[in-house]
Amino acid sequence: MIRTTTVLTALRFSLIALPVATGLACNAQPAQAALSQGVNAPDFTLQGALAGKPITFSLKAALAKGPVVLYFFPAAFTAGCTQEAHDFAAAAEQFQAQGATLVGITAGNTERVSEFSKVECRDKFAVLADPGALTAILYHSVSTEHQTLLSQRTSYVIAPDGNILLSYTGSNPEQHVAETLESLKKWHASQIQK
Repeated sequence: MIRTTTVLTALRFSLIALPVATGLACNAQPAQAALSQGVNAPDFTLQGALAGKPITFSLKAALAKGPVVLYFFPAAFTAGCTQEAHDFAAAAEQFQAQGATLVGITAGNTERVSEFSKVECRDKFAVLADPGALTAILYHSVSTEHQTLLSQRTSYVIAPDGNILLSYTGSNPEQHVAETLESLKKWHASQIQK
């Protein structure tokens, strides 16, 4: 499930080298555009926590149950990421009503995802640790800041067949909840009409 390390290591170093070479290392810059709507979401399995308890999350297994709302965020316990977690937690029941699994993923402060899932996500959804941003790289959801790879603030809505219904990148944490919920409701309504 975890990919060819040689290729990912090379990609990782190239993502760091570009901003450093162009003098942008001090600004959080997207390394590349997020995956587009309509493409298949790469499968992955990661460790994380739900309500402070360790879990293993498999995208393939989650999609077998319904759509997945996957949101990447830079680092646990930072201001914007904490606000985003609170907003997603407040809307968790709306996502569940649409039959969706909600999950956050971060490459920053990965050792604190258990605490973050309990305190800031309020036991409402899982948070996954992405050490080295390997899954963020797969999803083209990486930014660099001070030569460190972090997850870019990008959200995806993924249909049960693995098709990406929404790819949204933006700095406003609150907008991620609105965009993903709207996309999910449209998809759900289209399934009822079939």
